[in-house]
Amino acid sequence: MFLAVSVADCTPILIHDTKNNAVAAIHAGWKGTVGKIVLNTLQLMGEQYGTEGKYCKAFIGACISYENFEVGDEVATYFELSQKRFDKQKQKWFVDLKKANMKQLLDFGVMEKNIEISDFCTVKNNNTFFSHRKEKGVTGRMMAVIGMK
Repeated sequence: MFLAVSVADCTPILIHDTKNNAVAAIHAGWKGTVGKIVLNTLQLMGEQYGTEGKYCKAFIGACISYENFEVGDEVATYFELSQKRFDKQKQKWFVDLKKANMKQLLDFGVMEKNIEISDFCTVKNNNTFFSHRKEKGVTGRMMAVIGMK
């Protein structure tokens, strides 16, 4: 069985509950991140499979990076101060989606040593990854896939 999500700047998060052999593939754009999609998924896994954070391994995949996710006040207001910074020169906010989603994993009890985070940015590394923002909406999609035997 395999699960997949398609992305092109949004954050793909893959989770494996090693004790109960349950998996999740999550597509976390900024709205999903603010809506706590990762935490909600883990809580649902807890209800359905008995998932506990201490038994989970997670991967946060390539997405738009902190350096490139430029947003206005209307988006930035939803993120904690530790997950954003204001650029006075550009008069814009920059949001760290990887950090915001990692916090949800940690809040559920996933151990930091069991969380791997991709260093790649879909904008900066656009020669390798699709970027909805950089390619102005005319782009392909990447698949993040997780499965089990």
